[in-house]
Amino acid sequence: MSETTLTVRDLRRQWKPHKERLQQLNPEHPTNVRFHRACSWLQQAESLLEHKDWDSILLTQWIAFNALYGQWSDQAREPCSDRESWRGFQERMVQLDRGGHVSGMLVENQRLAIKIFEDEYLSRYFWQEPGQHSKKRACRDGHQAPTWFLEKRWRTILENLLERIYFLRCQLVHGAATYKGALNRKATEYSAIMLGHVLRAYLQVWIHYGADENWGLMCYPPLRG
Repeated sequence: MSETTLTVRDLRRQWKPHKERLQQLNPEHPTNVRFHRACSWLQQAESLLEHKDWDSILLTQWIAFNALYGQWSDQAREPCSDRESWRGFQERMVQLDRGGHVSGMLVENQRLAIKIFEDEYLSRYFWQEPGQHSKKRACRDGHQAPTWFLEKRWRTILENLLERIYFLRCQLVHGAATYKGALNRKATEYSAIMLGHVLRAYLQVWIHYGADENWGLMCYPPLRG
């Protein structure tokens, strides 16, 4: 079964043996909690697909992603930097992925990834000083992306792809875009679809190679009264 067709139900079924084993070690094992939280939000995103509510789908998928990568700082007593956390997480995904789940997903969705790279409005460089010069710099990734794929530079592709999706996520979260606004429909649709593929590939890596990894301090663990 391709990562792109996996449902949350499929993912939970694959995870179940690990879940039961980890529960014997700790009923609230953080690796289980992260997986459960991520799947709960990804399932909500699935329920929104019928209505093509891409804004809500993108946000709920990013919450699912955050459940996996989020890190707690004992020193600061608050969550670590968001960008630093997801970048570190995606690097570990590539390192752990001995089965080629991530690279296979990227190859399968190369055209979609390049469409995201070609959208200058998803680049932070464009917004630093909007204009023709910024537009050319913002589109640079679109010109370089085919070469990245040919050279199998999966880390570069992922980092730049997620950076653009994260930029759009921040626009939505911080009220810098209109709900279902006409100006960013295609960008939001493409980003939401791509993030769904990335998440499913990451969860496959988590299931096959990450069950016994230390994923760091979890933010806000469940507390039973």
